[in-house]
Amino acid sequence: MAHGAAHIPPNQHRHMRACMVCSIVRTQQQFTTYGCPNCEDILELIGNPEQVNDCTSQVFEGLISVADTTRSWVARYQRLEGYVPGVYATQVEGILPEDVLVAVEGAGINYVPRDGSEQDMLGKD
Repeated sequence: MAHGAAHIPPNQHRHMRACMVCSIVRTQQQFTTYGCPNCEDILELIGNPEQVNDCTSQVFEGLISVADTTRSWVARYQRLEGYVPGVYATQVEGILPEDVLVAVEGAGINYVPRDGSEQDMLGKD
């Protein structure tokens, strides 16, 4: 496993953060040292603690561990296809900065907020 992808170190839960774009969960230190394994090209988190704070959130719910994002129905439901195996949050609270949103959309990623608001909207007619 590259850089402890699916490993949450003991006693580090309060330092955990989830990427607001892909919802992978890592420690603040892992994001700062290794970046996001799915979104690093866009978010540029390595060595940038301020960007880590802006693009990841300490407020998230539900953890799922995914070994194969191409075959898991949970991964499909959570829109994780094509992402690296690892631990992901089911919901992530937070708002990406406008410039990051523009970069994400510019990279051809259909950004879906990970806070469950889209599912809420789908149920309201």
